[in-house]
Amino acid sequence: MSRLIGLRDAIRARPYLVDTVIAAVTFAVTVMAPPRENLPLTPTGVVLGSVMCAALVFRRAWPRVVVAVTLAALVAHVVVVVGGTRSTLDLIPAIAIATMATHSPRRAAWTVGAICALVLAAARITFADVSWYGPEVAGQIAWIGMATAAGDSARSRRAYVAAVEERARRAEQTREEEAQRRVMEERLRIARELHDVLAHHIALINVQAQVASHVMDDEPRQAREALGHIRQAGRAALDELRTTVGLLRQPGTTEELPTEPAPGLDRLPQLISSFTSAGLRVDCHLEGTPRPLPSPVELTAFRVVQEALTNVSKHAGDATTRVRITYGHRDLTVDVTDDGLGLTTATGAGATRTTLRAGAAVRAGTGTAAEPEADAGTPAGHGLVGMRERALSVGGTFSVGPSPGRGFRVHAVLPAPETSAL
Repeated sequence: MSRLIGLRDAIRARPYLVDTVIAAVTFAVTVMAPPRENLPLTPTGVVLGSVMCAALVFRRAWPRVVVAVTLAALVAHVVVVVGGTRSTLDLIPAIAIATMATHSPRRAAWTVGAICALVLAAARITFADVSWYGPEVAGQIAWIGMATAAGDSARSRRAYVAAVEERARRAEQTREEEAQRRVMEERLRIARELHDVLAHHIALINVQAQVASHVMDDEPRQAREALGHIRQAGRAALDELRTTVGLLRQPGTTEELPTEPAPGLDRLPQLISSFTSAGLRVDCHLEGTPRPLPSPVELTAFRVVQEALTNVSKHAGDATTRVRITYGHRDLTVDVTDDGLGLTTATGAGATRTTLRAGAAVRAGTGTAAEPEADAGTPAGHGLVGMRERALSVGGTFSVGPSPGRGFRVHAVLPAPETSAL
């Protein structure tokens, strides 16, 4: 099969060579064929046949020109040599017409074919003693008609094959694009999960490490407590990371994966406790009547609060943070504000770009191991981007910006109608 495909490609790569071979075979079959008793081989016939066969070499390059040349030569042959008698040279214009029909629109091909048939029929009727309904005229018209039909059929088949190949190519391209889109979505999901799992633990470790380094000499007991918090946060980060990586490496379908309940608002007290133990002042208020919410909404709300508190611990300095969760009739509102140094946002081209204020680290004028002291315009990472993506993925809205006066505000509204179920 591969050899046949290679032979086909080689033939397609050398069209003039193929046409030359076809012209030579046609010359041997038509011009050099043994003469019949009533149709002797004449020098004029040989010359005209040679011209017609030579024109076939260019039948694919200039199909209509070749049709005109072969038609004119055959008319001359009818007028000068054979009269009303059929000859083997009648085959040559048919080859040219079939090629023309293969490379021309259907209407143009049949128009040219009809003109050729009328011209040849008129030449035989005018210059030979034949009637318009005689076998010579009918045979000539039949030759032209069959050649045109064969070329038109070949053109239709090529168009059909090309359309099928194009549809297959587009389908394959669509599958590849869909696969790439799914890969990118999965990469973003994994990036959000890893960021959410590790960011707040690392931020707490960083804060506790600073505390330990400051009080190591003067208050060893407090330093040991800070180191204990570091150990607990590190163990929690490793456990969550191990669980996440284990799920990603687990073979089989998603139904077979061992999973645990996604964190929701029921784990909000533990989350806030982990930050208050690191020295962050957090006031949490729940408004409305708590009710079961869809898991994606619960997870999004939890992650928004988690990332907002992480940013406060990293950038707000000595600040008080207020977390407000409001259960509405049709939505859940998450609002996290602080009165620290905060962040500044610059909006452009429809997207929010988050930057750090100069020197906005854990303590004013100092940097941290995780977030060194930054100049104005330094990118603040992917946390806000991840929060926005999470909110939009469940059909909610998300906004961030400076609070009035000082501090920073994170605000998300997530759809949560009262009739929703887990």
